[in-house]
Amino acid sequence: MKKYIALLLVSVFVISCKSKAVAVQNNSAAVVETKTDKKAIDKHYENKLNFKTLYIKSSARYVDEKQSQNVSAEIKIEKDKQILVSVRFLGITMAKALITPTTVSYYEKINSTYYEGDFTSLSKWLGTELDYSKVQNLLIGEALDDLRKGKYTQAIVENLFRLDDEKETNIKKTFFLEPEKYLLQKEQISQPSENRMLEIRYSDNKTFDQGTIPTAIEINAVQPKGKTDINLNYNNITFNEELSFPYSVPSGYKKVIIK
Repeated sequence: MKKYIALLLVSVFVISCKSKAVAVQNNSAAVVETKTDKKAIDKHYENKLNFKTLYIKSSARYVDEKQSQNVSAEIKIEKDKQILVSVRFLGITMAKALITPTTVSYYEKINSTYYEGDFTSLSKWLGTELDYSKVQNLLIGEALDDLRKGKYTQAIVENLFRLDDEKETNIKKTFFLEPEKYLLQKEQISQPSENRMLEIRYSDNKTFDQGTIPTAIEINAVQPKGKTDINLNYNNITFNEELSFPYSVPSGYKKVIIK
C-alpha cells in the first residue's frame, strides 16, 4: 500500500514514508564563490505558472530496496483548489487521491483501503509539515517552501545559485536555482541526526504560454529503513481545459486510521 500512497501524492508522501526531513548527506560540491543576488528569489517567482487548470499524463517509476514498479499517472490540478491523481497499471486504476487545501483522501485497490483526513493528522504521521501548497509546488517545479518568507545565505556551486536556510534547526533546507531564468533545479531537505534525506531534481523544462514547467522529476528519499526513488516523466501537458475531478471510494473498502 505504501508504494501507491507515495506515487499518489507523487512523493510528498515519500517525504512521507516517514521522512521527517531528508538528508543532504553533505554539500560536498566545491563552492566556487560566495555571492549575493538580492533579486534571485524574486526572479525565481517571475517564472510562476499562470493557469487555472493543468492536466498531465505521466509515466512513473517507483523503486525501493524490495521492489520496483512502473505505472502511469494522470494528474489534474485546479490551481490552489484541488489536485486529483490517478495511478494506473496496465490501464487499470489502482489508486486515486484527491487533495484540497483542507483535506486529503485516497484509496488503493491492492488492500481495498482508503484514507480521509486533513493535513494536521497526516503531518504528525509523516513527521514533517505538509500542506496543499507543497504538493502543488512539487508537481509544477516551484520550491516546496515559499522562499520569499525565509532568510538564506547564498553561494555558487557548480554554476548554480545555492540558497541555504539560515534557521538554526535540526532540519536543513537547501535550494538550487539555475542562473539564467532562476528556475529550480534541485532542493534538499535533511535531518542528519536522523540520517534522513530528501532530494528533488528537476530537468527537461518546457515553456508554454502559461510559463515554464519541468517535464522530468526525480525524487530520492533516504531514511534509516532504506532508500526510495521515484521518477516522473510528463508525457503530455495541457492548460486551462475544462476538467472534472471525479472521486468516490468503492464500497466495501476499509478506512485507514493514521495516528
